[in-house]
Amino acid sequence: MPVADSPAPRRDRMAASVARRGFARVADLARELGVSEVTVRTDLAALEAEGRVARVHGGAMPRGLVAERESSLEQSRARLTRAKEAIAQAAAAEVRSGESLLLDVGSTTLAVAHALVARTELTELVVVTNGLAVALALEPAIPRFTVVVTGGTLRSLQHSLVNPLATTLLDDVRADLAILGATGVHAEHGVTNVNLPEAEVKRRMVAGAARRILVADSSKVGQAHLGRVAALADIDELVTDTGIADEDATALRSAGLRVRAVAPRRR
Repeated sequence: MPVADSPAPRRDRMAASVARRGFARVADLARELGVSEVTVRTDLAALEAEGRVARVHGGAMPRGLVAERESSLEQSRARLTRAKEAIAQAAAAEVRSGESLLLDVGSTTLAVAHALVARTELTELVVVTNGLAVALALEPAIPRFTVVVTGGTLRSLQHSLVNPLATTLLDDVRADLAILGATGVHAEHGVTNVNLPEAEVKRRMVAGAARRILVADSSKVGQAHLGRVAALADIDELVTDTGIADEDATALRSAGLRVRAVAPRRR
């Protein structure tokens, strides 16, 4: 166990750990820093007073978490492009003609939309999405596909539709498959998202599908964020890339999640 150090450097380490994790539990910080949970709470109170963290039930998260951590759809698309394409192709291969699909918003699910369109043999597919960019990407496949947009309130950062009204349609839908994205996949904290309104829609998609596939690149694994989407038990499979750390893959599998890591194709 690490030796407890003086308050200032310990609090610096604590703030860095909260920033790295996105959400850090009091018990985890106590083990990491080798101090009592009482000391952690005292340090978190001091860090909050300095404006460096925000205390929440059971732990802390970075101050201004959404503003600091959420990227635009365009920014996200520019990162790990080949990895996301490989993930998308693997997930799209799970879809069969005649099925109904809930397709979430996000850069990796947008890549799934393109991969579905490229499958010219795929027909009579009904896709329900809350992503405007996803819907437009699917448009070339009409009339092979029927594309349904949920409606709702537009968030420009992700070109997503959220409540009010985004989940009204989802309450009346039971789909064969949901393909979802998220900003955090953690063995203990489950599937999370940095944005609360989108997390709410994702939860409805999980509830409204017979099968659920999570598509998330390896940078999302081990992260936990504010908006709870699902427990790992609610997800049938995580499709990620081969950059996932062995210890993270082992932890997720030990928690009961099927993990499939796919390698980008050579060009």
